[in-house]
Amino acid sequence: MANDGLDDLMKAFDRMKKAPRDAVLKALATSAESIASTQRALAPEDTGALKDSITVTLPGQSTPPYSQPGGNRVAGPSEVIITVGDSDTRYPHLVEYGTSKTDAQPFFWPGFRLQRKRAQQRIDRAGRKAIRDAWKGTTSQ
Repeated sequence: MANDGLDDLMKAFDRMKKAPRDAVLKALATSAESIASTQRALAPEDTGALKDSITVTLPGQSTPPYSQPGGNRVAGPSEVIITVGDSDTRYPHLVEYGTSKTDAQPFFWPGFRLQRKRAQQRIDRAGRKAIRDAWKGTTSQ
């Protein structure tokens, strides 16, 4: 009998270890979309190409070529990447930081900073809820 209790406890720990992954990835993707939306709202608009080039890359997907920061790469299994720029829009850094002839018009990093705390809270909440739900799964058996 005592062994059954230990088995149930070990199963609960296994569920709690695995449970947050999907919930956190979903919250991460939602947060990234929220950040990208804020960045698009802050981006200066001339042709709209700059706003259109702000992209959220989900796990396993490739970022657009020439995107910043980081250029073309594949997002890891627990990573969501927000980039700006692509093959046709290679100037986001010039807008963000300015040049010797034009003033900076920051939009990318300010948009990130405006949403960072809310995004972190959403991700933390999703992880805690997933763990709580996984634990409750053992008590309802």
